[in-house]
Amino acid sequence: MATLSKKIDFAIIMSVKNANPNGDPLNGNRPRTDYDGFGEISDVCLKRKIRDRLLEKGENIFVQSDDNKKDEHPNLRKRAEAVLGNLKNVPEIRDKACSAWFDVRTFGQVFPFKASEKKSKNKQDTDATEDGSSAVGVSIAIRGPVTIQSAFSRENVDINIISEQIIKSTSLEGDGINRQKDQMGTKHRIGKEVFYVTYGCMNPQLAERTGFSDEDAAVIKNVLPKLFENDASSARPEGSMAVQKVFWWEHNCKAGQYSSAKVHKTLTVNVDGSYLLNNLDGLKPQEIDGF
Repeated sequence: MATLSKKIDFAIIMSVKNANPNGDPLNGNRPRTDYDGFGEISDVCLKRKIRDRLLEKGENIFVQSDDNKKDEHPNLRKRAEAVLGNLKNVPEIRDKACSAWFDVRTFGQVFPFKASEKKSKNKQDTDATEDGSSAVGVSIAIRGPVTIQSAFSRENVDINIISEQIIKSTSLEGDGINRQKDQMGTKHRIGKEVFYVTYGCMNPQLAERTGFSDEDAAVIKNVLPKLFENDASSARPEGSMAVQKVFWWEHNCKAGQYSSAKVHKTLTVNVDGSYLLNNLDGLKPQEIDGF
């Protein structure tokens, strides 16, 4: 299958209301913010949602969450061993992994390989090289062609974060009426509607190494408007988060007609979610409504 034939840039406008879009574990699970108080949804969080939507479409995914796991493997190691088996050299491992898992050929992945006991004791671990030498005892890094930035809000969210005390019914003791002190907790949400924006790119040069194709890009394009479907939780009630608009720029060549920085700057998103597009010559995005 031919790999990605043209550079692609994309952007997503999303809304959040009465939800915690991405809790910060280092800050009491309050909605993640930067130092200026603007809301942030990490790129890791966004890729998790993309992976989950791909799983629902029947794609094979390597990094699966426990909530949406589609196979019997208890961890990444077992999943990798089931497919990669006893492969020992870099090209074979890379090609097999990219062929087997959609998210590996899309976002890339690091595969750490443990040295054999004998070589480990003698400190003679083998280095991995692109010419096919052994990969035992090192980590193989596959660099993916699709990157996505963290999403940032268009206004300060610190002043709009609502924190409330809750009772967590986690104890297995008692009759459900008498509460223990350790069942008290805090829940956070952004009270008013706030709009976030993220940007991404698909690189044809890196796609040649992983086998990422035009067909794969079309699958990603199809799931982006549905990013928050089937993603509801106590922190993100159904309907509290939504994709408002996806912008999809397809260049006419692999190198791209313009840099991604210049393309992304053509989109200006206002605090109320409205936007302004200043199209570049010969490059106009497709505007896709959220699901």
